[in-house]
Amino acid sequence: QVQLVESGGGLVQAGGSLRLSCTTSGRTNSAYAVGWFRQAPGKEREFVAAIYSSIGIKQYADSAKGRFTISRDNAKNTVYLQMNSLKLEDTAVYYCATKLGYMSQTAGAYDYWGQGTQVTVSS
Repeated sequence: QVQLVESGGGLVQAGGSLRLSCTTSGRTNSAYAVGWFRQAPGKEREFVAAIYSSIGIKQYADSAKGRFTISRDNAKNTVYLQMNSLKLEDTAVYYCATKLGYMSQTAGAYDYWGQGTQVTVSS
């Protein structure tokens, strides 16, 4: 069974940085994508970034470009989301998810999800 565990969330001041981690287990196929999504209270879950594991191709939401960086350590089965220059509007629960095959920016395309980690940006 595929499992994902996120960590690294917390409280940070605007302009600060956080690094989220997503460790996967149970995935036997090397050609898979890992995506980061977030959901703020009262809002729909939205795409943040994704990476295709086998060749490292990345995608970013416009809101993340230039501030967030997704990366992977295949030896550790871990995908990271480095978030810099955080803004108040980045406050949300951040989820990682995985799917076989290429990346998607649609949450419904992902098969397995982590439990989420809270990121709170204060002024």
